[in-house]
Amino acid sequence: MEENCHYYKMFGFNRKFKTTERRPPPDVTGAFSLCTNNDSQMSPDHFRRFLIEFHGEKEVTIDDAKRTMELLLHRFRPNFTLCSFTVDDFFNYLFLDDHNGPIPSQVHHDMTAPLNHYFIYTGHNSYLSGNQLYSDCSEVPIIKALHKGVRVIELDLWPNSAKDGIHVLHGRTMTTPVTPSRCLKSIKEHAFTKSPYPVIITLEDHLTPNLRAKFAEMATEIFGDMLYCPKTGDSDEFPSPEELKYHIILSTKPPKEYLESKLEEEVVVGEETPYGCKTGNPTDETMSSNQDDNISNLHQSLSQFMVFKYEEVGDEKPGQKTPPGYRQLIGIHAAKAKNGLRNALKVGSGKGKRLSLDEQNLERAADLYGTDLVRFTQKNFVRVFPKGTRVTSTNFKPLLAWMHGAQMVASNMQGYGRSLWMMHGMFRSNGGCGYVKKPDFLMSSGPNDKVFDPKATLHVKKTLKVKVYMGDGWHMDFKQTHFDTYSPPDFYTKMYMVGVPADVSEKKTRVIKNDWTPIWDEEFTFPLTVPELALLKIVVRDNDVSDKDDFAGQTCLPVSELRSGIRSVPLHNEKGDKFQTVKLLMRFAFE
Repeated sequence: MEENCHYYKMFGFNRKFKTTERRPPPDVTGAFSLCTNNDSQMSPDHFRRFLIEFHGEKEVTIDDAKRTMELLLHRFRPNFTLCSFTVDDFFNYLFLDDHNGPIPSQVHHDMTAPLNHYFIYTGHNSYLSGNQLYSDCSEVPIIKALHKGVRVIELDLWPNSAKDGIHVLHGRTMTTPVTPSRCLKSIKEHAFTKSPYPVIITLEDHLTPNLRAKFAEMATEIFGDMLYCPKTGDSDEFPSPEELKYHIILSTKPPKEYLESKLEEEVVVGEETPYGCKTGNPTDETMSSNQDDNISNLHQSLSQFMVFKYEEVGDEKPGQKTPPGYRQLIGIHAAKAKNGLRNALKVGSGKGKRLSLDEQNLERAADLYGTDLVRFTQKNFVRVFPKGTRVTSTNFKPLLAWMHGAQMVASNMQGYGRSLWMMHGMFRSNGGCGYVKKPDFLMSSGPNDKVFDPKATLHVKKTLKVKVYMGDGWHMDFKQTHFDTYSPPDFYTKMYMVGVPADVSEKKTRVIKNDWTPIWDEEFTFPLTVPELALLKIVVRDNDVSDKDDFAGQTCLPVSELRSGIRSVPLHNEKGDKFQTVKLLMRFAFE
């Protein structure tokens, strides 16, 4: 068995550590031997047998298997003459995430259902480059979000100080504005780089009627035929993502409702006004109470300078009306919450609306009116956004919203952290197209209009077995002394199952000491009552006895999308960017 050596200096002396070369675990050599009948070479017929028996690919043909093998052999051994795998070739194939990843890479959900039947990848204050109080507003974060597959972009529209032009910025803050034309042009240019399915622009409208007319003219000129405009007599159901491919949809309150709600946010049940700020990079860690106090004090001292500049001016004066063109451009109407939260969740007649809740009011609605919320989302959109105190652009955990059918869970995409990892995980589903079909149980009703109750006790529907074989690639993506100055890293893998409360659990491998290529070969079991909403979060860390364990990679995978068999699982950094070479070899099986 070949070995590599790593040398570390400590007090002037060299320390030598032997690191075992990556090698196939017993399950891999066993599968190879079984499928080849103990032959040393795996033919296309043998490889087809493996794909059928171990990976469940029942429809694969010998020609399919041969084409895949030839493609890979050109990478492994360009001068090959015989189309066959050695056990090392087979092992290398298993470690290729572009050919053997854990989830499908293509769109495979039904895309012909109405738009509100989908979870939609949603951004919050999409124009902000950093914190919510004084960062720059720019089209760049919008472009980045679209390239990641985000399908809902939020723009806040305010009059400039002269009230003759429009700014996009976070009102009552010190954020520097960007022009709406730059935002809209960027959306047009980049909307369909990652996905062909529609982009929804949610507008927080603080404009005068004249400025609304100006914005309508601008949007019509920039988007042209890309802009979806509902017509009188259209069905009460929303069109499908398939029907709306390569279209832009505007969503806001109709202007005729603006006078009644000029002191409200999009709805009565939540307000996106910041209460402070904090320097530093956005992260999902909670702020200390002292930091919160400092932030609130800072905001109070600054607010007197901010409110007068971007005051609410959107009311229509007597005789002054918003031109009809603006109303006609609204593809999804945002609703007001009249007479409290419970009444807001009553399902009315006619076409569905969009209701926005901040995370705190979502928690209240889920606690008090959970099934009403589920029923409401069967016809209408619910958008959930971060509470106002998240001024460093942190995010809340999205599972509660998804459990209750909320389609648009708005996240600060410029941030990073555990909550955003879950968002990334959910929207790796369905080929990463930004639309994930909601489970049927969230869209159906039984006798007496009974709907899914997230609080109900359910039986285990499936059991997921996960085996963590090994990891590799850190020595390529990290400096030798990144984790420890004096020795190789001590890696362990921790897995978090997130979903409905009954399914939440954690599992952890043992620590492998002083090895850049850890081999764990450990299996774990996760019983699941609602596998359709479960996410498997995987985090690798370097064990540090004297300090906080060092982060070494993460990913989050939708359980409903997991492919059975031995799979290569690529890891990402804390911001969600994929490492070049760091991967885990794992096996997934359902019972």
